[in-house]
Amino acid sequence: MTDLTERPELFAFPQDRACPYHPPAAYRSLGDGPPLHRVTLYDGTTAWLVTGHAVARELLADPRLSTDRTRPGFPALTPRFEAGRYRRTALLGVDDPEHRVQRRMLVPRFTLKRANELRPDIQRIVDGLLDAMIAQGPPAELVNAFALPVPSMVICALLGVPYADHEFFEEQSRRLLRGPAAEDVLRARDRLEEYLGDLIDRKARETRPGDGVLDELVHQRLRTGEVDRADLVALAVILLVAGHETTANMISLGTYTLLRHPERLAELRSDPGLVPSAVEELMRMLSIADGLLRVATQDIEVAGTAVRAGEGVLFSTSVINRDETVYADPDRLDLRRTARHHIAFGFGIHQCLGQNLARAELEIALRTLFERLPGLRLAAPAEEIPFKPGDTIQGMLELPVTW
Repeated sequence: MTDLTERPELFAFPQDRACPYHPPAAYRSLGDGPPLHRVTLYDGTTAWLVTGHAVARELLADPRLSTDRTRPGFPALTPRFEAGRYRRTALLGVDDPEHRVQRRMLVPRFTLKRANELRPDIQRIVDGLLDAMIAQGPPAELVNAFALPVPSMVICALLGVPYADHEFFEEQSRRLLRGPAAEDVLRARDRLEEYLGDLIDRKARETRPGDGVLDELVHQRLRTGEVDRADLVALAVILLVAGHETTANMISLGTYTLLRHPERLAELRSDPGLVPSAVEELMRMLSIADGLLRVATQDIEVAGTAVRAGEGVLFSTSVINRDETVYADPDRLDLRRTARHHIAFGFGIHQCLGQNLARAELEIALRTLFERLPGLRLAAPAEEIPFKPGDTIQGMLELPVTW
């Protein structure tokens, strides 16, 4: 491993946050300098870290950057990632034209119109979970009682995955994303693929398919040979895991952040029309997916810097989304800010497919939570509530609340 004392100009990436809704101090110090920096990874290799908003959007839209993790030089942030580098990965791990084909199969189910049509169903799910919380009485642990089951129930209904199996796939998703060891990651991926493969096989035997996304893909794409079983299983894995993990973390961390900013929460309660802009601002400020990964396939000149073919490129969304040239007073939670140019969902061809659904879930979950529990507050000292380390999706490990 590289001795950082001999490379004082470099610092390690990723690092843990000291506060769950602020980037590490070392990241922020880079925001005052040039938009690209050299950083060192866990294994001593180096990569470029992008921290400038304009340069990030330029590079994320550049086809000379690849998301194919099997390419030489693709950066690995953890041993867990390295262990699964060569496993088949859909959408996030493939480039065009393969990416375009996969995305086109799914776009009709993830449009803004479709997300809006799902709002009544999302509302029923949210109300049902809050009914159960209220009936049980305070205190409650909000991650498992609310933040996690909301998106899990929604994505199960959308995909056609039995929610009765949620404890299994939530646990495997947790192990896939957070380990702790490489062996845990590989085993979790194996178990998810086995489970979803069996589910796909059952759907293929049905004469009258259900109305889930997987049912549609099985009967309209798999049977025609447009997609093979292995690719469909890989697609199902990414849809199921990404469909609940990211939104669950945004609900828990968004709730914590609002409870830590009581003046902003009071503003939101007095003007429910602020909910959509509040969600955008929370996504900008929290930037839970911090560290998008790419590798250059050709030499690229950007912002006076030469990125060479084969060099890894990382994007610190937490710093990019606080670029002072784009957002005035960026460390301040401002629910009236126009924050739609954030890159919390990425940018370019790999921008999050489920962003419309995520926005609908977040708006309904946060609005209803604070409407129905006006006395909601933390049930433990804020500094004692555990949150996730910097090498995974950011969020709360648990969130004890009372009302």
